[in-house]
Amino acid sequence: MSDATEAGGPVDPAVGAGEDESGPARRVKVVLVDDHRMFRTGVQAEIGRTEHTGVEVVGEAADVDQAVTVITNARPEVVLLDVHLPGGGGVEVLRRCAALMADTERPVRFLALSVSDAAEDVIGVIRGGARGYVTKTITGTDLVDSIFRVQEGDAVFSPRLAGFVLDAFASTDAAPVDEDLDRLTQREREVLRLIARGYAYKEIAKQLYISVKTVESHVSAVLRKLQLSNRHELTRWAAARRLV
Repeated sequence: MSDATEAGGPVDPAVGAGEDESGPARRVKVVLVDDHRMFRTGVQAEIGRTEHTGVEVVGEAADVDQAVTVITNARPEVVLLDVHLPGGGGVEVLRRCAALMADTERPVRFLALSVSDAAEDVIGVIRGGARGYVTKTITGTDLVDSIFRVQEGDAVFSPRLAGFVLDAFASTDAAPVDEDLDRLTQREREVLRLIARGYAYKEIAKQLYISVKTVESHVSAVLRKLQLSNRHELTRWAAARRLV
């Protein structure tokens, strides 16, 4: 989303274009999954005016467990899913919601909405079952359009990201995108991303439901595996790979 969107700025006038006096003809129920409350608020302000956009936000979640609970209870048609979440990431949400995606009567479809445009993130959630992947630079108008397209069963990608998916699925023995990153466990990647985002150890412990001592152990392991000296070098390493 644009900076204005993240701050909860005014809705793009083009959103809802073509509706008649009774409102938009199409309707879709959506759940927002993102660990940043202010971002969820901004998305809600941008697309959640149902009478104009046809999008009804029926639930929100900030981590994997919350997401699975809310999605199961609300049974939305589309989930906007962040890739990096406490508790295992977007891929874990997809894994635990596989039965809902496979429901032929009322399928729940997932659209990844992330700041990351890293190939491993895109490929991971698409392999997990997401119907598309767009970055947070997307406009409100385009996001609404993407939601409806995913609801209808289309695959939707930001233009640059489609190539990652085509390349990945063109070969069954694709090489790892980043050998250094592949050395890290899933939990170490989560800690790495939170460190790079500026979280303190206590905040990371709370986000991931682990102890501060465990966070310290993970950070030490990440530094050792990546041959880095401190969290500042780690942050630069993660930023260079667009992992934050």
